Amino acid sequence: MEEREDQEVSNLLRDRIRLATASIAEAEAKRIEMDIPETISICIADLAFKYAEHLAKDLQLFSWHARRKIVRMDDVIISAHRNENLAASLRSFSDSLTAAAHRSKRMRRKQIRIDDDTDSSSYLQEPVEDEVSS
Repeated sequence: MEEREDQEVSNLLRDRIRLATASIAEAEAKRIEMDIPETISICIADLAFKYAEHLAKDLQLFSWHARRKIVRMDDVIISAHRNENLAASLRSFSDSLTAAAHRSKRMRRKQIRIDDDTDSSSYLQEPVEDEVSS
């Protein structure tokens, strides 16, 4: 039963990759005023799907080798070690994600401090009622 569900998911993903590949191929063909036969886009889609399956297996093995259950960005970069341009692009992308995460974290901390300052100053600025002496 589980194997059948896995096959259905695999077929669904393959179909989605075919659709995405066909639309990309059509858009690029239109942009450069060229015709691309449907069989070529199907071949490219199958190649992309098989590459993705191979990459997923490699990533799983890298994380298992490191005794982890979760794939990290380092695993993805290691998987591209045969293609230096791709590895460099992935490192750059990883660095930009890390930098963006740090900026976001700093902004959240700064916002929390601003909110805390605003809350505490609002307590100080509340009007104090004078006691009326008789």
